[in-house]
Amino acid sequence: MKMRYDVTVTVRGEQEYEDMGRDHTELAVDGVFADAPEGWTLSYDEQETRTVFTIGTQRVVLRRSGALKSEMVFEAGKTHTTVYEMPFGALPMEVSTDSIRQKLSERGGILEIRYRITVGEQVRSKNICKVQVKRKV
Repeated sequence: MKMRYDVTVTVRGEQEYEDMGRDHTELAVDGVFADAPEGWTLSYDEQETRTVFTIGTQRVVLRRSGALKSEMVFEAGKTHTTVYEMPFGALPMEVSTDSIRQKLSERGGILEIRYRITVGEQVRSKNICKVQVKRKV
């Protein structure tokens, strides 16, 4: 039986741009955390965009739908091509995953993905995505 949990999700993104230095973003929202055949799913809404993580032991897929559309696949040591669709156009890019670290259970936990984004043969940013999941009581 599929278990679903109401959770608080904190997402911290750290970016290091080739030509602009470092930046970070942080978001805290309510979400839903559920077990799935491949591991876990985590979903939440942010403004006009729905975000769904499908989290396995070796692979994480991040899908966004709504105002922003994308599907990013993260597998340590691998590169995947994707298209990031925004209101003003689409941006093709490659996502190269350096590492995935996750410690998740029915109580929540942490997911950390380190990756690089390449656009047109040039690395544009080095990124760390840290996701903390806390089950609501």
